[in-house]
Amino acid sequence: MPDFVLLLHRPAGPPPTLPPERAAAITKEYQGWGDRLRAEGRLKAGEKLTFDAGRVLRPKDGRVMTTDGPFAESKELLGGFFLIAAADYGAACRTAESCPHFKYGGSIEIRQIDPM
Repeated sequence: MPDFVLLLHRPAGPPPTLPPERAAAITKEYQGWGDRLRAEGRLKAGEKLTFDAGRVLRPKDGRVMTTDGPFAESKELLGGFFLIAAADYGAACRTAESCPHFKYGGSIEIRQIDPM
């Protein structure tokens, strides 16, 4: 069965300020979703990323340049990922549809892993 990465995107900008109990409840919701997939044997990995924009490395004039990323015109940041097993893109999409990420204004990009 192929593997797919679910890339969880969120709107750019500072994260919303939430009361600690609300933040804990949201975290628990994502963990519950992951636990369900793990119990079904479909979750291989998953992590939340920090709220900073990270770094982008690009070649320029024979050197590698490092900049803060993404650029100002970006509308979204990558907030986390899940690595799942699914029969095909259709099954991966059906799995992603149940992710709580959509309830919080996010979008999910799905990419199939090409084993090397």
